[in-house]
Amino acid sequence: VQLQASGGGLVQTGGSLRLSCAASGRTFSSHTMGWFRQAPGKEREFVAAINWSGGSTSYTASVKGRFTISRDNSKNTVYLQMNSLKSEDTAVYYCAAGTGVGVVRWEYWGNGTLVTVSS
Repeated sequence: VQLQASGGGLVQTGGSLRLSCAASGRTFSSHTMGWFRQAPGKEREFVAAINWSGGSTSYTASVKGRFTISRDNSKNTVYLQMNSLKSEDTAVYYCAAGTGVGVVRWEYWGNGTLVTVSS
């Protein structure tokens, strides 16, 4: 599975962005998909994940209620809708594909897309 993330950019505090991650390969629909981010000087952290069907999602606490992960298996694409953006959301965002039940093993990583939130 090859992953290509896009949609990052510069946005003001309180604004919105939608990230996309396009996947190649016929097995996209069988993978759990996730978004991670890495802020300057910090370690990469989990942001959100969605199971193969889209019926189950999870989020890190700091983005709950503001971010929404979704997927379109017909387009081999996963999205991250980010609303009410804060300066602390500034980071490089990565998408990932993984397998496993309960604990996901993240096997494939995409390029990063930079999100900058300015006040």
